[in-house]
Amino acid sequence: MREKLLGKQKLFYRRLDILKKSLWMLVMLLMTLALVLAACNSNEGNGETEENSNEGNNVESDADGESSDSITVAIEQDFISLDPHDVGDTVSIFGTRSMYEGLVGFDKNMEIQPVLAEDYEVNENSTEFTFKLRENVTFHDGEPFNAEAVKANFERIMNEELRSNRNLQYLENIEILGDYEIKFTLSQPFSAMLNKFAMILMASPEAFSNNPDDFALNPVGTGAFKFQEWKQGDSMVVAKNEDYWGDLGTNVQQVTFRPVPENGSRVAMLQTGEADFIYPVPHNNVEELESDENIVIEETPSTIARYVSINTKKEPFDDVKVRQAMNHAVDQEAFLAVVKSGYGEPLSSTMSSKTQHYAEQELYEANIEKAKELMAEAGYEDGFSAEIWGNTASETNTGMQFVQQQLAQIGIDLEVRSMEEATLSDSIYTPETAEETDLQMWYVSWSPSSGDADGATRSLFHNEFSPPEGANTAYYDNQQVSDWIDEANQTGDVEEQKEIYAQIQETVYSEAPWIFLGSDTILSGYSSSLEGVYVLPDGSVSIRNANLK
Repeated sequence: MREKLLGKQKLFYRRLDILKKSLWMLVMLLMTLALVLAACNSNEGNGETEENSNEGNNVESDADGESSDSITVAIEQDFISLDPHDVGDTVSIFGTRSMYEGLVGFDKNMEIQPVLAEDYEVNENSTEFTFKLRENVTFHDGEPFNAEAVKANFERIMNEELRSNRNLQYLENIEILGDYEIKFTLSQPFSAMLNKFAMILMASPEAFSNNPDDFALNPVGTGAFKFQEWKQGDSMVVAKNEDYWGDLGTNVQQVTFRPVPENGSRVAMLQTGEADFIYPVPHNNVEELESDENIVIEETPSTIARYVSINTKKEPFDDVKVRQAMNHAVDQEAFLAVVKSGYGEPLSSTMSSKTQHYAEQELYEANIEKAKELMAEAGYEDGFSAEIWGNTASETNTGMQFVQQQLAQIGIDLEVRSMEEATLSDSIYTPETAEETDLQMWYVSWSPSSGDADGATRSLFHNEFSPPEGANTAYYDNQQVSDWIDEANQTGDVEEQKEIYAQIQETVYSEAPWIFLGSDTILSGYSSSLEGVYVLPDGSVSIRNANLK
């Protein structure tokens, strides 16, 4: 650039006689150019501007200003909340898990492993749980993690109307045995309690006590990644926690989660490199993506049950024959072929075949004549009109339209209503009673994030867990089933549990509070330069060991 400047100066002097009137203007122009060049050379020499722009983040930027050691994860839905004690949807659960940890947690196969507790003991009848805590652990705000912090977390859950409170209904006493030892005593045996502990994530008491109104928007945990920013509807960003208590199994400095409901957009993001990991992968794009040597497609057997929840308290759905007719009208095999491109299996019980204590039931045969007979017996030979609700995801809309077409064969005129996830959740869980809700049918899925049969049963079918208390959005109320659920929780005998859960599944499946659709095969896609990011069987995305090759 300096040689170009000298050339311009020589040219200027050769033409001086001709350009006398413009001499001053050109001199000023050359001086300005020289100053600009000097400034450019100065920045190239010390990099001060670039360093300051990334101060505190340790994020290396490439020529386009994007971090070269960050990744983007494109997901189907947005997070609803980042309060670890008040989340119920799978997306919000794995969003909080990216920053928070529990006393124990799940590995890739949903097996329990110690996390913030380095060891634990459970007495013979599962009423006493003693945890030895890790020392030298701090929350992201610098506050210490100890037995007092653990107790404060559990007291917050028990004293407030939070979702996690449902897992602590039998917790009777919390006793601090030392700075790093704590004991929990239950009022009765609860065989699934250890799995429930894995669902309780530890937050900084300083954060939720001093900023209760903003806490859900400003998470403070102990995890390998810490909260950086959440632009609702656009992105949620977490950054590597350089002060992490354990071994950092990641070389990624920053992870950005982006909600992308439209299937084609998620696929395009992976193909162009705008996203490094996408979930779920649309089934009809698998072959296309597999042909790209820079993309890896992974299949994961799941505990996800996909169904349509039916409000059993509203006419005409309060008649079991109508619900059974709907199940005979909806062909599960066709559903898997049309909506899932063959990825998955029929839902042959109230839970996935990969869930603890699964008991296979006889499928509802796809039989339109049988369905019409049941409709006529219930007094609805001419059918009726109804609504089905669901979120805005592409596959959800395809699924609802499929159900709409299937039920039209027996005279049910179904209106499809898509809503943003937060609006949908409020519409379902805000009403206090079945009579107050407008919900008739909900296209949805459920996976027991606690990894056990209780997680696949109690909140969905116990009569004490209808909204807003739980996820029994069918408002299913069979006292025998509720009693069985309680009984299964109170026995430590595995064979007895298995027998009880078999009775529960048989009864609920026959009474059809759902339209049973299928159990998912999880499909995720990622760049071949990425490893360590994966989806668990419950549908949770783990970034804990994300690494760029």
